[in-house]
Amino acid sequence: MSFTAYILDVMSNTFFPARITVENGIFTEITPVTVDEEFNIDVKGLMIPGFIDSHIHIESSMITPAQFAKIAVRHGTTSVVADPHEIANVLGIEGIEAMIENAKEVPFNFYFSAPSCVPATSFETSGAVLDSSDIEYLLKKDEIVALGEMMNFPGVINGDEEVLRKLALARQYGKPIDGHAPLLTREDLDKYLEQGISTDHECSNIIEAFEKKMKGMKIMVRDGSSAMDMEGLFNINHALEHIEDPGKLGIIFRDIFEKRVYSPLFDFIVSDDKHPDDLIKGHLNLSIKKAVSLGIDILKAISMVTINPSRHYKLNCGAIVEGAKADYVIIDSLCDFNILETYVGGECVFDGENVLFDAPEIDARNSINATKKSASDFDILYDGDECEVNVIECTDGDLLTKKTTAKLRTKNGVVQSDIYNDILKISVVERYGGGNVANAFIKGFGLNKGAIASSVAHDSHNIIVIGYDSETMAQAVNKVIDDKGGIAVVSEDFNESLPLPIAGLMSNEDAYDVAHKLDVLHKRASALGCKLKSPFMTMAFMALLVIPSIKISDEGLFDGDNFEFMDVVID
Repeated sequence: MSFTAYILDVMSNTFFPARITVENGIFTEITPVTVDEEFNIDVKGLMIPGFIDSHIHIESSMITPAQFAKIAVRHGTTSVVADPHEIANVLGIEGIEAMIENAKEVPFNFYFSAPSCVPATSFETSGAVLDSSDIEYLLKKDEIVALGEMMNFPGVINGDEEVLRKLALARQYGKPIDGHAPLLTREDLDKYLEQGISTDHECSNIIEAFEKKMKGMKIMVRDGSSAMDMEGLFNINHALEHIEDPGKLGIIFRDIFEKRVYSPLFDFIVSDDKHPDDLIKGHLNLSIKKAVSLGIDILKAISMVTINPSRHYKLNCGAIVEGAKADYVIIDSLCDFNILETYVGGECVFDGENVLFDAPEIDARNSINATKKSASDFDILYDGDECEVNVIECTDGDLLTKKTTAKLRTKNGVVQSDIYNDILKISVVERYGGGNVANAFIKGFGLNKGAIASSVAHDSHNIIVIGYDSETMAQAVNKVIDDKGGIAVVSEDFNESLPLPIAGLMSNEDAYDVAHKLDVLHKRASALGCKLKSPFMTMAFMALLVIPSIKISDEGLFDGDNFEFMDVVID
């Protein structure tokens, strides 16, 4: 197949008309041509490389890899580097291989990383454990291009033998190592980087990004459904707020920003976690537009989702050059950036209206091994009229939480929520047969009645629930159990859910159907008083112990700064 088109060469950041030949899914000829008349060009629009999301957990889209591909190609995405960490925590290697096999059934490039932290910590109950021998088994697979994010940074810093063995295996097999080091700095960061960890997607401010970049890390700018770090990294005013020294350092950074030379600090734009209701609206195409609106040059933004990840992960895509896989997108213009067509391996997979392939299903088996709960399971007891408690304080769009406290009343020996001050109950129910239930308090969700529950709770994916009273919390958890996994919203007025029977994380339905059901649940949560944009994703991260400062697992309230459990009731 041969044709002519105006192409973007991301190697040189130039545009030119060229004759392109594709054979067996590979670019075999890219020859610049002289164009005298517009009609000599076959392709109407601009031809650019297909987009690569270099860090994403497909499971967070709540759909299978095949269904993810069907919606992603609509937005110009042709490749992802997916970390199957979520399903690995539930089903281990069996779950990872199910993802890989499903991914093979569609014309889309799924590259995977080997989950390095299953479980993420020893302070929670997971459904599987991946040791270094399991990691070696995975690293030998052609589909595995990296060692997934090393979240156990205390293990790295303190020289945990099993952690270091996994890192050594990645180096042995020549696979890059993804990092996860929120707020890590100075000597601790140095120790972390000594192990060859090369990327980080947890930077939330310019100072953090600058230190990590100067020490050799490649910086991923996250633009997901719950964690949206672009504003904090690309916006000058927001970034300068994080500079403590208003003198010389502030002047230096202001100069960097005003001259628009700060973009070399950043290497990739990634999603990390993308909910289906956001995914149907757009993917990296919208992230590119957002980056440009914040001052990033559009060619730089495009390189962050094409040639940069291609080079880092050694992928044969990401550029329109001879010998590369013919993955490309036709857009109307750099200004409007509308996706007209998407091609994978030289074949059209999205024609501007329709996706031209089907998505096979994954066989689902019940992974929820939990008994029904009663209201008393969610009670926090205290002998007295009033007590002071530790509280998780969350913020919309931020995975970081704050430690705070509150004084709460008791009734019949049970500590009560305080909706006037937005202090609600949060609990984690172990789903793998052990029966643990941990209870605490949280601020930031704004529910004034009812409860929300989900079997999506990073990283071990036990059942998490937030509510005003124990009775509706029990009802919400029991709905999730009945559905064999999923999300539920319960009040005295309704009891609705989104079943996610594949590992309690995903559905075989397409993105639009799942997004519609999720939208209904968002509206129900809003009706209960919740003000968060993505309440279920935010709730899921309240169990992510490796993100400071305070979280909860099925074993108790957790101090993420000191990596130890803490009491709910303060003596």
